[in-house]
Amino acid sequence: MARIYAPHPARVRWDRASDRPSRVSWRGRSLQVTRLTAVRDERHAYHPERGPRLTMVVETSIGPTTLVFDAKARRWYVETVDQAA
Repeated sequence: MARIYAPHPARVRWDRASDRPSRVSWRGRSLQVTRLTAVRDERHAYHPERGPRLTMVVETSIGPTTLVFDAKARRWYVETVDQAA
């Protein structure tokens, strides 16, 4: 069952050793990231004033989660959380 949220500001902790997010927190929730599934990096494809993004799909304890980094705003957002059935 997919639960799609409007993008919410999030805090993403980064694991420098594995070069991927390790934990994501938003709206009082905190999830451990277990693996990185996909990356779409648009930061070098557009001019900075157009708002390029970095999108990551990560696995968490409750299922896949989509994280977005807005380079223009320099903020992370949680866009989608797919809860395991």
